[in-house]
Amino acid sequence: MTVDTVTGVVGPAITAALPPHVRLLLLTDGKRISRVLHVLAELGIADELAGGPLTVPELAERTGTHGDSLGRVLRVAAAFGVFAERPDGRYTLNDVGEALRSDVPGSQRDMVLYNGDEMLWRSYGRLMHTVRTGQPAFEAAYGHGFFEHLEQDPRAGALFDRAMTGMSRATARMLLDGFDFGRFGRIADVGGGRGWFLAELLGRHPRMRGTLVDRPAVVEEAHRLFDEAGVTDRVEVVPGDFFGELPRGRDAYVLKAVLHDWDDERAAAILGRVREALAGRPEGRLLVCEFLVGPANEWDRGKLLDLDMLIRFGGRERSEEQWRALLATAGFELVNEPVAGRWAVLECRPVPGTR
Repeated sequence: MTVDTVTGVVGPAITAALPPHVRLLLLTDGKRISRVLHVLAELGIADELAGGPLTVPELAERTGTHGDSLGRVLRVAAAFGVFAERPDGRYTLNDVGEALRSDVPGSQRDMVLYNGDEMLWRSYGRLMHTVRTGQPAFEAAYGHGFFEHLEQDPRAGALFDRAMTGMSRATARMLLDGFDFGRFGRIADVGGGRGWFLAELLGRHPRMRGTLVDRPAVVEEAHRLFDEAGVTDRVEVVPGDFFGELPRGRDAYVLKAVLHDWDDERAAAILGRVREALAGRPEGRLLVCEFLVGPANEWDRGKLLDLDMLIRFGGRERSEEQWRALLATAGFELVNEPVAGRWAVLECRPVPGTR
């Protein structure tokens, strides 16, 4: 699988040589490819192939499926570099197919299941509603908000939670490896969920103390995780809401994958709460961990994630210019140079004389 740097098309290398009108049509095949991968992930095909190559009849018997139909679905996946078909007709894992296994570090199976799930494609089917009105397509498709849907449908809620946990762990390691969090003695993770990121952070920096802030129902589960990580004696769990008053006196406040859920007005309100918590601490820092959208005409997945935010909540992924403007409204300024087109840590300081 490659990304054609000229066209931005994602797919086999041969796509770069296709005529423009064919490349255009290939882009419309995304829904087909997504459904193919969703079916194969749900059947656990990658797990079945972990022991070695298998024929289509063998895979069909193991998964209780119709052999001819399964073979035709597998053929599409192999055409796009997911699994490989051998000359003898057996299918085998390759590096991309390996990521579909459920039992490997960095598994993408749950994210593939989520990306192909009804709650996503049904809301994308109402994208025109959002384009015409600016309102979240999800609400038009389901008649209620996204998080309300997760509460009403336990299956959807569990799938979303698994997918986001997997993504969070992968991005957390990237962020922790790429930024010096160890400069700070006391860190608050605001909207930090069950505390996985904070536990990793404290595990890496034995002298650091942490505070986890999130809704009461969420942080209830954090105590077990902190116990398992051996950091309980260095962490404080504070039930709360990032729209409410935040604990003061920390050296840095982390907002990881929080602000992209919200439009600029509500994101500014959250930033304002952090600014209040940093009052009187000019050396204090706000650390925003988000996907930084890259330049125009260049491929980066953040531009697709931005549509997810738009149709689900009316939120957005932001470019550096948009971040600078938003931060300024809350009395912050960016002090580092994050790399665009990837997850990044935006280090921000309070602007003297504001708030």
